[in-house]
Amino acid sequence: MSVQERKQRERAERERLIVATARELAEQQGWDAVTTRRLAERIEYSQPVLYSHFRGKREIIGAVALEGATEMAAAIRAATATATATAAADGRRARVTALARTYLDFAARNPAVYDALFRLDGGLAFAQEDTPEPLKDAFAALLESLAEVAGDDVHPGVFTETFWAALHGLATLTRAGRLPPEYAEQRVALLVDRLAIV
Repeated sequence: MSVQERKQRERAERERLIVATARELAEQQGWDAVTTRRLAERIEYSQPVLYSHFRGKREIIGAVALEGATEMAAAIRAATATATATAAADGRRARVTALARTYLDFAARNPAVYDALFRLDGGLAFAQEDTPEPLKDAFAALLESLAEVAGDDVHPGVFTETFWAALHGLATLTRAGRLPPEYAEQRVALLVDRLAIV
Protein backbone atom coordinates (compact mmCIF):
# COMPACT_ATOMS: atom_id res chain seq x y z
CA MET A 1 0.00 0.00 0.00
CA SER A 2 1.36 3.39 -0.97
CA VAL A 3 1.68 6.28 1.44
CA GLN A 4 -1.11 8.07 -0.45
CA GLU A 5 -3.46 5.06 -0.13
CA ARG A 6 -2.68 4.74 3.58
CA LYS A 7 -3.42 8.45 4.12
CA GLN A 8 -6.70 8.15 2.22
CA ARG A 9 -7.69 5.11 4.28
CA GLU A 10 -6.82 6.89 7.54
CA ARG A 11 -8.80 9.95 6.42
CA ALA A 12 -11.85 7.81 5.61
CA GLU A 13 -11.56 6.08 8.99
CA ARG A 14 -11.41 9.43 10.80
CA GLU A 15 -14.44 10.64 8.87
CA ARG A 16 -16.41 7.49 9.81
CA LEU A 17 -15.38 7.99 13.44
CA ILE A 18 -16.56 11.61 13.41
CA VAL A 19 -19.94 10.66 11.92
CA ALA A 20 -20.41 7.69 14.25
CA THR A 21 -19.50 9.77 17.30
CA ALA A 22 -21.80 12.62 16.26
CA ARG A 23 -24.62 10.17 15.73
CA GLU A 24 -24.03 8.46 19.08
CA LEU A 25 -23.90 11.78 20.92
CA ALA A 26 -27.04 13.04 19.16
CA GLU A 27 -28.95 9.83 19.96
CA GLN A 28 -27.90 10.05 23.62
CA GLN A 29 -28.25 13.78 24.26
CA GLY A 30 -29.84 15.41 21.22
CA TRP A 31 -28.33 17.42 18.39
CA ASP A 32 -27.80 20.48 20.60
CA ALA A 33 -25.13 18.47 22.43
CA VAL A 34 -23.20 17.88 19.21
CA THR A 35 -20.53 20.56 18.97
CA THR A 36 -17.17 20.43 17.26
CA ARG A 37 -15.46 20.84 20.62
CA ARG A 38 -17.30 17.88 22.17
CA LEU A 39 -16.69 15.76 19.09
CA ALA A 40 -12.99 16.64 19.12
CA GLU A 41 -12.77 15.66 22.79
CA ARG A 42 -14.61 12.37 22.25
CA ILE A 43 -12.62 11.24 19.25
CA GLU A 44 -9.37 12.65 20.66
CA TYR A 45 -8.51 14.77 17.65
CA SER A 46 -8.16 18.52 17.49
CA GLN A 47 -10.92 20.75 16.19
CA PRO A 48 -8.82 21.66 13.12
CA VAL A 49 -8.74 17.93 12.23
CA LEU A 50 -12.55 17.88 12.42
CA TYR A 51 -12.72 20.96 10.21
CA SER A 52 -10.43 19.30 7.69
CA HIS A 53 -13.24 16.74 7.17
CA PHE A 54 -16.38 18.83 7.72
CA ARG A 55 -16.82 22.59 7.56
CA GLY A 56 -19.10 22.46 10.57
CA LYS A 57 -22.03 20.83 12.27
CA ARG A 58 -24.30 21.27 9.25
CA GLU A 59 -22.09 19.02 7.12
CA ILE A 60 -21.88 16.48 9.93
CA ILE A 61 -25.69 16.41 10.12
CA GLY A 62 -25.74 15.89 6.36
CA ALA A 63 -23.31 12.96 6.64
CA VAL A 64 -25.46 11.36 9.34
CA ALA A 65 -28.54 11.89 7.17
CA LEU A 66 -26.93 10.17 4.18
CA GLU A 67 -25.86 7.25 6.34
CA GLY A 68 -29.37 7.05 7.79
CA ALA A 69 -30.98 7.16 4.35
CA THR A 70 -28.87 4.18 3.29
CA GLU A 71 -29.87 2.27 6.41
CA MET A 72 -33.55 3.14 6.01
CA ALA A 73 -33.59 2.02 2.37
CA ALA A 74 -31.95 -1.29 3.30
CA ALA A 75 -34.39 -1.87 6.18
CA ILE A 76 -37.42 -1.14 3.99
CA ARG A 77 -36.19 -3.40 1.20
CA ALA A 78 -35.43 -6.24 3.61
CA ALA A 79 -38.83 -5.94 5.30
CA THR A 80 -40.79 -5.77 2.06
CA ALA A 81 -38.85 -8.70 0.59
CA THR A 82 -39.56 -10.79 3.68
CA ALA A 83 -43.23 -9.80 3.59
CA THR A 84 -43.45 -10.81 -0.06
CA ALA A 85 -41.79 -14.16 0.61
CA THR A 86 -44.03 -15.01 3.57
CA ALA A 87 -47.36 -13.58 2.38
CA ALA A 88 -49.73 -16.41 1.64
CA ALA A 89 -52.52 -14.48 -0.06
CA ASP A 90 -52.04 -10.75 -0.55
CA GLY A 91 -48.39 -9.94 -1.18
CA ARG A 92 -49.01 -6.28 -2.07
CA ARG A 93 -50.85 -5.61 1.18
CA ALA A 94 -48.15 -7.38 3.18
CA ARG A 95 -45.41 -5.35 1.44
CA VAL A 96 -47.10 -2.00 2.04
CA THR A 97 -47.84 -2.88 5.67
CA ALA A 98 -44.24 -4.01 6.19
CA LEU A 99 -42.99 -0.79 4.58
CA ALA A 100 -45.14 1.35 6.91
CA ARG A 101 -44.14 -0.57 10.05
CA THR A 102 -40.46 -0.53 9.13
CA TYR A 103 -40.47 3.20 8.39
CA LEU A 104 -42.18 4.02 11.69
CA ASP A 105 -39.91 1.65 13.59
CA PHE A 106 -36.81 3.21 12.02
CA ALA A 107 -38.01 6.69 13.03
CA ALA A 108 -38.71 5.55 16.59
CA ARG A 109 -35.42 3.67 17.05
CA ASN A 110 -33.23 6.36 15.45
CA PRO A 111 -34.66 9.74 16.43
CA ALA A 112 -31.44 11.72 15.92
CA VAL A 113 -30.87 10.15 12.51
CA TYR A 114 -34.49 10.78 11.58
CA ASP A 115 -34.08 14.41 12.64
CA ALA A 116 -30.92 14.69 10.54
CA LEU A 117 -32.84 13.32 7.56
CA PHE A 118 -36.05 15.30 7.81
CA ARG A 119 -35.96 18.04 10.41
CA LEU A 120 -32.51 19.57 10.54
CA ASP A 121 -30.54 21.43 7.88
CA GLY A 122 -27.78 19.14 6.70
CA GLY A 123 -27.22 21.12 3.54
CA LEU A 124 -28.73 18.38 1.38
CA ALA A 125 -30.97 18.93 -1.62
CA PHE A 126 -34.21 16.93 -1.70
CA ALA A 127 -36.29 16.24 -4.83
CA GLN A 128 -33.82 17.96 -7.13
CA GLU A 129 -31.31 16.89 -9.76
CA ASP A 130 -28.43 17.29 -7.31
CA THR A 131 -30.09 15.23 -4.59
CA PRO A 132 -27.45 12.83 -3.21
CA GLU A 133 -27.85 9.20 -4.27
CA PRO A 134 -28.60 7.83 -0.76
CA LEU A 135 -31.63 10.14 -0.51
CA LYS A 136 -32.80 9.17 -4.00
CA ASP A 137 -32.37 5.51 -3.09
CA ALA A 138 -34.38 5.86 0.13
CA PHE A 139 -37.24 7.33 -1.89
CA ALA A 140 -36.81 4.58 -4.49
CA ALA A 141 -37.15 1.97 -1.72
CA LEU A 142 -40.57 3.46 -0.90
CA LEU A 143 -41.55 3.78 -4.55
CA GLU A 144 -40.70 0.14 -5.30
CA SER A 145 -43.55 -1.10 -3.10
CA LEU A 146 -45.94 1.81 -3.41
CA ALA A 147 -45.99 2.34 -7.19
CA GLU A 148 -48.02 -0.81 -7.77
CA VAL A 149 -50.75 0.26 -5.32
CA ALA A 150 -51.06 3.89 -6.42
CA GLY A 151 -54.00 3.27 -8.71
CA ASP A 152 -54.33 3.69 -12.45
CA ASP A 153 -55.05 7.42 -12.44
CA VAL A 154 -52.40 8.44 -9.89
CA HIS A 155 -48.77 9.24 -10.62
CA PRO A 156 -46.70 6.68 -8.63
CA GLY A 157 -44.20 9.30 -7.47
CA VAL A 158 -46.92 11.64 -6.21
CA PHE A 159 -48.65 8.74 -4.46
CA THR A 160 -45.35 7.73 -2.83
CA GLU A 161 -44.78 11.30 -1.66
CA THR A 162 -48.28 11.41 -0.15
CA PHE A 163 -47.91 8.05 1.59
CA TRP A 164 -44.47 9.09 2.83
CA ALA A 165 -45.90 12.37 4.14
CA ALA A 166 -48.54 10.41 6.07
CA LEU A 167 -45.85 8.14 7.55
CA HIS A 168 -43.73 11.16 8.45
CA GLY A 169 -46.71 12.76 10.17
CA LEU A 170 -47.38 9.60 12.17
CA ALA A 171 -43.71 9.28 13.11
CA THR A 172 -43.41 12.92 14.15
CA LEU A 173 -46.68 13.11 16.08
CA THR A 174 -46.06 9.81 17.85
CA ARG A 175 -42.57 10.84 18.88
CA ALA A 176 -43.88 14.17 20.18
CA GLY A 177 -46.41 12.32 22.36
CA ARG A 178 -49.35 13.73 20.38
CA LEU A 179 -50.74 10.31 19.46
CA PRO A 180 -51.49 7.55 21.96
CA PRO A 181 -49.16 4.60 21.32
CA GLU A 182 -51.81 1.92 21.82
CA TYR A 183 -53.37 2.74 18.43
CA ALA A 184 -50.15 2.48 16.40
CA GLU A 185 -51.13 -0.73 14.59
CA GLN A 186 -54.63 0.58 13.91
CA ARG A 187 -53.13 3.70 12.32
CA VAL A 188 -50.92 1.58 10.04
CA ALA A 189 -53.92 -0.54 9.04
CA LEU A 190 -56.00 2.56 8.28
CA LEU A 191 -53.21 4.08 6.23
CA VAL A 192 -52.79 0.90 4.20
CA ASP A 193 -56.54 0.28 3.81
CA ARG A 194 -57.65 3.83 3.01
CA LEU A 195 -54.75 5.32 1.13
CA ALA A 196 -53.19 2.36 -0.67
CA ILE A 197 -55.39 0.51 -3.14
CA VAL A 198 -54.45 -3.01 -2.06
